[in-house]
Amino acid sequence: MAKILALDTSTDACSVAISVDGEIQEDFRIIPRQHTKQLLPMVEQILAGAGLKVSQLDAIAFGRGPGSFAGIRIATGAAQGLAFAADLPVLPTSTLAAIALQAMRDHNVDYVASTLDARMNELYCCAYQLDKGLPKAMMPELVVAPSAMSLPSAERWFAAGKGWLYLDDMPAEVQQVVSDPVLDIYPSAAAIAELAVDAYARKDWVSAELAQPVYLRDEISWKKISEQKKKGQ
Repeated sequence: MAKILALDTSTDACSVAISVDGEIQEDFRIIPRQHTKQLLPMVEQILAGAGLKVSQLDAIAFGRGPGSFAGIRIATGAAQGLAFAADLPVLPTSTLAAIALQAMRDHNVDYVASTLDARMNELYCCAYQLDKGLPKAMMPELVVAPSAMSLPSAERWFAAGKGWLYLDDMPAEVQQVVSDPVLDIYPSAAAIAELAVDAYARKDWVSAELAQPVYLRDEISWKKISEQKKKGQ
């Protein structure tokens, strides 16, 4: 099986993981605003623990978003740099799918509505069903206002991730079909590694130069709104 290094810096959590023949080791830390400083030392440490060099890997995976714009860029840049140096393929992996997989593993559920707080009174969301041991998306990844939140038909959804902070502002039909939210489920490099092993087996990779973040929200809009808020202060 493949040897895959996975990275995620899309939230306040910073994590790295390595999958060797399906066995995953992870270093997961909640370290807001320290990702740039800590990520590469964490990579070096986990590779050393596995007795591997980057050149001995088969691929690099990373959390491609959605999430913090700056955070996603950090993981994208690191994955590209490592992959370029060792001529490795890259596996951009959904952070919302990683949340879903984490929830499915930790809480033994089959239907997960994954969310992240997108700020500006919006959330990132996607809904997943367990399929052959992995989450399968049942809707597109979206950025929505809480009042516009909707979910595919299912008897019950496990509500995972910080976007569920907005639950009280969501339509009644959503509130009626979700569990009590578990907010502290983050995208993790271990979940990204597990998803990436499957993607690698399907040869669903890209070259380093084609590895791109997925923001969902227009960055220009984000900047304009941020600037307006500063002017209004």
